[in-house]
Amino acid sequence: MHFKGKRLRKLGYHLPEVAVIGLLLLAYGPLLVHWYDGWLNKTISTEHEYFSHGVIGLPFAAYLAWEKRRQWQALPPVSHLLGLGLLLLGVVGYLSGLSNVVNLSLPVVLAGVCLWFKGTAGLRLYAFPWFLVALATPTELPYLIAPYTLPLQRFIAGTAGFLLVQFGMDVRVDQIYLYVNERIVEVAPYCAGLKMLFTSLYVGLMLLYWTGAWCSRSKTILFIGGIVATSVSANIVRNTLLTFFHGAGHEQAFAWLHEGWGGDLYSACMLGILIVLLQGIEHLLSASLELDPDDRVEPTC
Repeated sequence: MHFKGKRLRKLGYHLPEVAVIGLLLLAYGPLLVHWYDGWLNKTISTEHEYFSHGVIGLPFAAYLAWEKRRQWQALPPVSHLLGLGLLLLGVVGYLSGLSNVVNLSLPVVLAGVCLWFKGTAGLRLYAFPWFLVALATPTELPYLIAPYTLPLQRFIAGTAGFLLVQFGMDVRVDQIYLYVNERIVEVAPYCAGLKMLFTSLYVGLMLLYWTGAWCSRSKTILFIGGIVATSVSANIVRNTLLTFFHGAGHEQAFAWLHEGWGGDLYSACMLGILIVLLQGIEHLLSASLELDPDDRVEPTC
């Protein structure tokens, strides 16, 4: 009975936080279900599909939040006035009924909760999990940046055309269009690889945090740069194959890679490359330090 009473007192001490978590689940549970259904079954809008990395990012953020719970409990209860303002702003956004505003209300409310219960220390503690949630929150950002991807589209089209010419195909490139055997292939804004780039950078951040490599500036810069280069290169290969399949009349292969599970296989391989890339960078930098032991060791987190 003494042990049970002790647990009840402990639960009562954290009752406000438990109540807030319950309210968040009631309010945003249906929204999260809608996101996951749209991401997994591709029933969500094209712009919001760009944030499908949330499928793995949101559970990881929840896991990190749970792992830090004892550190959270150890923080003194300090309420920051900005927290109340963010909570009110989040509630207004949630009640607005506007899709994107409702979505954005989630990270706003979470930041408000951290500040209201534990002040700036609480927000710093949960900064990375919050960042993962914010980056996985569907917005119209892809729609806003799509008009500025034209140089990338031209580069991909030109490079794909060059590669196909090396294999003896009759290809003509005009801006973002490739003409092969009287068939036209367009490198559209949403074919420029931004979705895979967003996903790769998101997963890359998770890997940097999980391995602790983010504490090293050199590793972080090399890894992020490597992600961008790898993602763009892989997308050039994908667009080259799509152009070849369409131009050669292999419509089943085109559909497989463009809309079928071939695209999922491409994405999985791309994410697998990130692990190899990070390991290679760590090995390279470790070997460099062994050759020059006088180099200054970067501080750890």
